[in-house]
Amino acid sequence: MPVARLLRLFVPLALLLLVAGPLLWAVGSTVPFGMQAPAWAALLQHPQTWPALGMTIWTGLSATLLATGITACILARWLAANSTAQGLDKWTRWMSPLLSVPHAAFAIGMVALLAPGGWLLRLISPWPSGLESPPAWATTQDPWGLGLIAVLVLKEVPFLLWAALAYVQQPGVQAQLRQSLRLAATWGYSDAQAWWRIGWPQLVRHLTAPLLAVLAYSLTVVDMALVIGPTAPPTLSVLAWQWLQDADPDINAQGASAAWLLAAVLLGCAGALVAWRAWPLWRQRQVRGVTLAQHAITLRKPDAVSAPLVALLGVYAAVLAALAAGSVSGPWPFPALLPEVWTLHAWEGVLRSSRTVWITLGLGLLSAATALALVVAWLEWAPLDWQRRMRPVWMLPLVLPAVLWVVGLHRLSLAWGLDGQAAGLWLAHTLSTLPYVLIALQGPYGGVDPRFQQVSTALGRSRAAFLWQVKWPLLRSALAAALAVGFAVSVAQYLPTLYVGAGRFQTVTTEAVTLASGGQRALTAAFAWLQWLLPMLMFGLAAWWGRPRRWPAAAQ
Repeated sequence: MPVARLLRLFVPLALLLLVAGPLLWAVGSTVPFGMQAPAWAALLQHPQTWPALGMTIWTGLSATLLATGITACILARWLAANSTAQGLDKWTRWMSPLLSVPHAAFAIGMVALLAPGGWLLRLISPWPSGLESPPAWATTQDPWGLGLIAVLVLKEVPFLLWAALAYVQQPGVQAQLRQSLRLAATWGYSDAQAWWRIGWPQLVRHLTAPLLAVLAYSLTVVDMALVIGPTAPPTLSVLAWQWLQDADPDINAQGASAAWLLAAVLLGCAGALVAWRAWPLWRQRQVRGVTLAQHAITLRKPDAVSAPLVALLGVYAAVLAALAAGSVSGPWPFPALLPEVWTLHAWEGVLRSSRTVWITLGLGLLSAATALALVVAWLEWAPLDWQRRMRPVWMLPLVLPAVLWVVGLHRLSLAWGLDGQAAGLWLAHTLSTLPYVLIALQGPYGGVDPRFQQVSTALGRSRAAFLWQVKWPLLRSALAAALAVGFAVSVAQYLPTLYVGAGRFQTVTTEAVTLASGGQRALTAAFAWLQWLLPMLMFGLAAWWGRPRRWPAAAQ
């Protein structure tokens, strides 16, 4: 049997064992642990369960719907402005700085801005506001969950834009979408009606995985909820995490049951959204009441198109500026706008924790490279039918509740003797980054023109030569970007690092979230800034490595 045929048979089967095996094992192992009848009885009778569940549904659904609506409006502006492929590529590159900001670091920065003693209130304190001390306002960890909703929306809009633009940039997609909108205009539809009746329904069908990821994260987030979320009651994911950390096995089982309850809520919310979208009257009513989008799509000037992105960049810049200033601040009494003393004591503390930085770098690079190798092998050698059918399995870490996923990872590490080991932590981070790398690479990988391989074969070149000399060099930018995405996801991992690592491995994320609950403002800001800086450097290296080649002009 030819070697190429053996590879086509062996590689997909090996990948199924390497990837699907641990994923399904991790999920399956949580079933007996989280399905104990006494634990469920204690969960349903606990006085905090139902208020926490209500807060979870309110914050998660609100953040998902707002992020989706804002994304649709921004895409409407871009398409209405007739952005070229180069223009969309520019917008996609601008998403990288926003995506590189980890959720926990962003939440810590928002607290620095919005807290009663934060920058925003300090800005207005010199004016006739009468503020001489921080007011007792619930601007963060408010009982309504508004702070958590705000940071979730601001973090998820760039992710949805990045996923949408990655799809639109595939060959022929943008032209087909514009052709549909022009055809709708000939039928008498306005720009807004054409977008909401034809354009957006076409696009949103291909954003199922990113939308489910946003919904799952918004309903089950832990690290951001610990930093800026409500506390009375907390969200159910925070409550489940607190129970899972308890020394009592019965309380642990109660936490696992709460994780499965979150999974059931997520499944119900996803089903409700799908059913609402499929509702026959939805197509007739989707234009009514969407005045924001109707106005947005009629704004065709470049300034109007770039305004949402500029606003997003402004918010992120303010957050990072607050973290940078906080990391070098000394005594800072209210209502002074600037600290009394500027000091590098916090960064000296970071340098003393150099082991934490090296663990973060090594773990992120190793897990991202492993995930990239697995994804490339899967996309290259697995049949398209296999890829379509196994995609839900690869997406499990993305759509499962975070606490349920980390319980599965912990049970897996215990069963395989990897608990508290570096290998177990590497496996946990690799499995967690896989779906993000797959989303980042699947579109560009499938968009390579198959005629390139036909020409290569006709010239007598082997498949290996085609991959090394043609296909992968063409995909250099996409491969580098996928590696950067995987690295950023690994750096942001909080629960797997804390749970599977058994507290033996500290990363900049675990340090930042732990310090956020204490009073060391400068050290917290320094670790949060570093949590953003590392992925940003990786995205910068990916952009440099993936830059297009420039050949010297031929001599005249």
